[in-house]
Amino acid sequence: MTSSPSTVNGVQTLLRGLAAIEAVAAGHHDLRAISQHISAPRSTTHRLISALVAQRYLRQISSRGYFLGPRLIELGGASLAGYPLRIAARPLLEALAQLTQDTVHLGIREQGDVLYIDKIPGTRGLEMRSRVGHRMPLFSTGIGKALMLGATMAEWQHFYRLHNPGADAGSFIRSMHHYAERGYTLDLEENELAIRCVAAPIRDAGNQVVAAISVASIAPYMPDERMQELSGIVKRYAEDISAELGWVAHRTSLIYPFVSTHAKGS
Repeated sequence: MTSSPSTVNGVQTLLRGLAAIEAVAAGHHDLRAISQHISAPRSTTHRLISALVAQRYLRQISSRGYFLGPRLIELGGASLAGYPLRIAARPLLEALAQLTQDTVHLGIREQGDVLYIDKIPGTRGLEMRSRVGHRMPLFSTGIGKALMLGATMAEWQHFYRLHNPGADAGSFIRSMHHYAERGYTLDLEENELAIRCVAAPIRDAGNQVVAAISVASIAPYMPDERMQELSGIVKRYAEDISAELGWVAHRTSLIYPFVSTHAKGS
C-alpha cells in the first residue's frame, strides 16, 4: 500500500515543524538561522513558524526573535507528571529530602548525559544549577555515575571520552570499579564547585539500571563522614524505589558480574 502525495506532504510538513522547534531549542532564534538549520526555503519556514506561534509552540519576541512557547512547557509538565518512574519515586524522594534536609534529584540516562526528571530543593536555603529537564555529563556527576553502574567498562571509557577526547580514563575507571563494588557513587565537587553529592542506582524488575537518585549539598554540609553515612541511606531509598518497579533484592549480586577485586585500569 503506497502513501498518497497528500499524506507524504503532511508527514514532511510535520517533520519540518518539529525540526523548527528543535532549531529554536538549539539557539537559532531568527528566521534565517532557522531556515538554514532545517534546510527549508525561507517562505516555507515563515509559514511553519507562524503556525507554531499561533498554536503557542513558539513565541515571538519582536526584538529578539523566536523562543520556545508555553504550550511546550504545558506538555513537558504533563509528560513528567504522567511518567510512571517519577510517580513511583516521588513519595520516597520527598521522604529522603525531609530526612536529609538536602536537595534530592531523580535522573535517567540520555545517551552520554543524565537528564534530571525530578528535583526537591533542600531546606537549608541553598540553590544549585540543576533543574528538571536539565542535562549534565554522566562522568562528572554523582547521579550520572550511578546510572553507569549497570554499564560495562568499555561503556565507562566511552562516556568519559565523550567529554574528554584522547584523555586517559584510567583514574576514572578505577573509581568506577570502586563505586560498583559498593553500589553507590560520589560527586566530590567534580561537576560544580563546592557541591558534593551521594547517589545510587534504581533498578527495574529485569535488574537493569533505569534511573538514579542523589542527595546533594554544599561542601560544608557534606564532610567525608556524613557522605559515608548518607551512602547507606541513599542506597536504601534507591532500593525502595527499585522495589516499586518490581526489583527483587537478592538479584543485586548479578548487576556487576565484571567487577573483580584485582587492580583496575583503562
